[in-house]
Order: sequence, then C-alpha cells, then structure tokens
Amino acid sequence: MRIFLPEEQEFILKHLSHDPAQLMLQAKRFPHLPMQELVPQIKARQKALQKLPTWANHPEVVFSVMLSLEQSSSEVTAAYKSGLVQGETLADVTGGFGVDSFYFARRFAKVTHVEQNLELQEIAQHNFRLLGTENITSLNTTTEEFLNSINSPLDVIYLDPARRGQSQERVHLLQDCEPDVLNLLPILLQKAKKVLLKTAPMLDIDLALQDLTGVQHIWIVAVQNEVKEVLYLITSDQNPEPNITAVNLKTGQTPLEITFTKQQEEQVTAVYATEPLRYVYEPNTALLKGGAFKWLSQEYHVEKLHRNSHLYTSSALVPDFPGRIFEIIAQPKANAKDLHKLLPNKKANITVRNYPLTVAQLREKVKLKEGGDHYLFATTDLHNKPILLLAKKVD
Repeated sequence: MRIFLPEEQEFILKHLSHDPAQLMLQAKRFPHLPMQELVPQIKARQKALQKLPTWANHPEVVFSVMLSLEQSSSEVTAAYKSGLVQGETLADVTGGFGVDSFYFARRFAKVTHVEQNLELQEIAQHNFRLLGTENITSLNTTTEEFLNSINSPLDVIYLDPARRGQSQERVHLLQDCEPDVLNLLPILLQKAKKVLLKTAPMLDIDLALQDLTGVQHIWIVAVQNEVKEVLYLITSDQNPEPNITAVNLKTGQTPLEITFTKQQEEQVTAVYATEPLRYVYEPNTALLKGGAFKWLSQEYHVEKLHRNSHLYTSSALVPDFPGRIFEIIAQPKANAKDLHKLLPNKKANITVRNYPLTVAQLREKVKLKEGGDHYLFATTDLHNKPILLLAKKVD
C-alpha cells in the first residue's frame, strides 16, 4: 500500500475541486509528483465527499480503487445497519474498504474485518488506525479460509458479496455473487448465531426467499427515496413469514420505518377509486420494492387508482402517508396545447406509472421541460383509461 508524503497529501487536498482528467493532461507541470497515483486519489475523494465524509475529510486517509468504493456502503446506510444486530463479536467477511466494519465497531466490542485483496485490506487497516478505531482486527484472507479458522461461534457474521461478474458486468443473483452465499450458508450458521446479508437492490425478494432458509427479518433501505440495499437477517430457525421493514433515510430526520409481512399483503383487499380524488399519493421506493401495495390502501385508508399503477388517492388529506403527497389541480389531456395553458413556463416533473409512454416519450409529445413546481403523473385509471394528473406537492 502506498503512503503519501505530506507534499503529495497537500497536492491532493489543494486540487479536490479540479477536473481529474484535466490534471492528468497537465501532468508535465508537476514533474516531481507521481500524478498517475495522485489523480485517482483526487477522483476517489471527490466521489466520497457525499458518500463517505468521515474518510474524505481526513487528510491522511488513503482511498482504494473506484470499484470497491462504488460497492461500499455509504456512511448513512452503514450507521443504520449497525443498529440492526447486537452482541460482542462480529465478523465482516467481505470487508472491502471497511465502512461497515467501522460502524459495527461502534456497537460491538470486537470486530474482525476480512478482505482477500491485500492492497485493499492494508488500506482499510491503515484508515482504521487513522480514524481512531482500535477494536477492529483486519485480516488478509478469503471468506472461506476465515470461516474454517473460527473455533468458537461469533454473535454475528455480516457479508456483502461482490456483485460483478468476471467481465465486470453487474450481477443480481445470489449464486452469481462472490462469495457464493447459498453454498456458504450452512457453515455461516455454524460459525455465528446470526448472519446479516446485504444484497443488490435489484435482487427480487421473493426469489431470495426461495433460495435462503431461516430469514427472520428483511430491511429495504432507501436513502432520500432511492433504494440502496436490501438486508436479510438469517438464523438457524425456520420462519415462514419474516417481517419486512421499508426504511427511508433522510438527512437530519428520524428514519421512516414501516413494517409489514407478505401474508398481510396477500390477505387484505385494496379499495379502488372510480376516479382520482383531491389528493394523490406516491409511496416511497422502499415500500414499492417490498410490494406493500394492497396493504397500504387498507392501512392508510387511501384508494388505489389501478391494480398496477401503485398510486393512491383520497378526498381528505392523509398527512402521515409514507411517501410523497400531492394535491391535484387539473386532469389535462395529453397534448401540448392544453398543458401549455396550465403551465406557461412549459415545465413539469413527470412521473409515469402504468402508462403506455415513457417519461421521455411523453415529454417529447407534450413539449415540457424538466423542473418547476408542478408534477405531472401519467397513469391508468380503474377503467383502463390512460390519464394525466397535474398536481402540486403538499408540504
């Protein structure tokens, strides 16, 4: 692992606002500096400023290659998931850059960070020391070798399998990840009381439940209404009906957590609206990922517009609905003339749900630019008729 000299660290920090590509083109201006090594550090820090501010704001932290940084948890998701499990000992057997290990170490007495890539393991270990974390043991070994070396069971094993194939393409099936969770699950449960598994947001939950045994709880974690990860808590006990918690994390706010089960969703009957009412509701993405469609209608006393639209409506405001709330101001026709009368600035934020056109196609048809204070929902009503709803957001 490369430790950067004070002069090199100063150069990195001084050029954080500069374009990395332009810096490389100007490399001859700095013949005394290893620009091939410094510019990637600048690029990584720029990417980490929002995702990993603790690391990005420390002048001596070393960053890894961009791939591991991309797959790394953000600080906000790592901090949240560290509170989902308890105990004295935890092993992060796919440690990577070490963000999850760092946050687990705030809640567990002893954390083991396992990373098979030597350079990445050394970088994580170096950063742990810089950030003042003393209860993490970092090991350069494979997941399988580490599991075979465990003599007494741990409280928790956490793993976040790599989700890229041999040609660097993204993969979304558990059996295509590295390490292979399905083959490892029996030994994981021998070596720990609980296993916390992080999967790709795109992995189908029903498909995962077919493959995984002993799932006790599922968390779908969204940040600012974008699903970032899905977490499965697994034990040796069988559980035919795990709880599903849809989580939406927003800066400076208490996490919004809604818990339900697949059985609840299957047993309830949704209420449908014959026509759009005064308010329209768009569930947050974590709930949509979890499939809480009919359950939302019953739980929050709102009516679905269509079985496949997943938009809801009501006459009276439901202020605690878990998602975005809008007040309908018009139901225009899908043509530029009608919409331009309602929107003189020719701007609207368009959302398409169960509609024959894509956002791009509809925007081109009605000649509206992105932006403004108005929201245009393109959907289908109970009579299978494509409709538009022009609305403004309710604070």
